[in-house]
Amino acid sequence: MTKYHKRPLTPQEAKRFFKPFPITSVCRADLVETVKLTEKETLKICDGDMEEIAEKMAEAYCDSGFWIDLPIIAEHVLGERGA
Repeated sequence: MTKYHKRPLTPQEAKRFFKPFPITSVCRADLVETVKLTEKETLKICDGDMEEIAEKMAEAYCDSGFWIDLPIIAEHVLGERGA
């Protein structure tokens, strides 16, 4: 059982219920614009550092606006579709 269901989910239901949908990403080109690095400098950044930047960005978004924005946007989209 989950806090959302009063009965255990079948494996198929659980897979669908917890299926993640990507929200955003970060790439080296974003650093050229925001951190004012050159393209040459950003190409020297290793994938591990980029992954850490992405993880910290995800944490920052979840700590700030994510939980506020999610119900507003979901209700808007679902309301448009009559869901």
